[in-house]
Amino acid sequence: MKVAVIGTGYWGKNLVRVFYDLNVLKTVCDIDKKRLKEIKKLYPSLETTTNFSSVLADKEIKAVVIATPAVTHFKLAKEALLAEKDVFVEKPLALTLKEGKKLVEISEKKKLILMVGHLLLYHPAIVKLKEMIKKGKLGEIRYIFSNRLNFGKLRKEENVLWSFAPHDISIMIDFLGIPKRVMAIGKSYLQKNIPDITLSFLEFGGKKAGHIFVSWLNPFKEQKLSIVGSKAMAVFDDQSDKKLILYHHKVKWEKNKVPTALKGDGRVIKIPQKEPLAEEAKHFIFCVKNRKRPKTDGKEALNVLLVLDACQKSIDKDGKFIEIKKL
Repeated sequence: MKVAVIGTGYWGKNLVRVFYDLNVLKTVCDIDKKRLKEIKKLYPSLETTTNFSSVLADKEIKAVVIATPAVTHFKLAKEALLAEKDVFVEKPLALTLKEGKKLVEISEKKKLILMVGHLLLYHPAIVKLKEMIKKGKLGEIRYIFSNRLNFGKLRKEENVLWSFAPHDISIMIDFLGIPKRVMAIGKSYLQKNIPDITLSFLEFGGKKAGHIFVSWLNPFKEQKLSIVGSKAMAVFDDQSDKKLILYHHKVKWEKNKVPTALKGDGRVIKIPQKEPLAEEAKHFIFCVKNRKRPKTDGKEALNVLLVLDACQKSIDKDGKFIEIKKL
């Protein structure tokens, strides 16, 4: 089978690399001719084109990988599905819940693979962390919080919530299920009505909760997620060489019923040395070849959109709690 990558910008060039290394990439498509020339220099054997329609007409190409601006995801993914191609699309699946539902509907009707790039669910550290949670290493999960901060990449089509938060939302849903209600606030500094920072609070069942802080106006890069359990705490830090650390902190109750925090040493958890993006690409190819449902399929992406949509409504209503009804 052969695939085509659509879009070779900030993230698309990485997808070109991993699918080329998997020996399945035939064609790269981009409206920017300069980028295509650069791709051709790096990978002389690849076909390049500015014409998306020609990609869809190529019968050798069984699947397309879409890494274009988020505002174009729905249109391009829809055209590809209607052309009987399996589709991998970078997050978010679409910029509205309605559009996301339409893509899932088409893919299911035509029995095609629809996969979304929620990359962290393929990260060895997150895979290991979920395994530890299932085995009860952390006890009962009580709270999850994440910071996803950077200076850039600034967007005009979507705000920082839709650009940064899908990764952390997908993890929280994977670990705790769909939240019952959310509230979020955001502030716009560079462009009117396009928040540059947002803080989202998610309430799950059984007193479980989480919050997500995202910003593209931060002086340094930080990608950190912490999980507080009844037995232990864990920290995933994607910017550190020590990706996953387990802490056995304890709380001692004194005779006068005053809680005292007793800190334990952090233990670095060993994880396989695998590139998350390569693992994600391998999973997509496996699903296409074997007609298997991807881990991050259209329905999983809809749940992420459901939470994003609720957070956006909360921002628009100055932080009002928004109840979530499962799809």
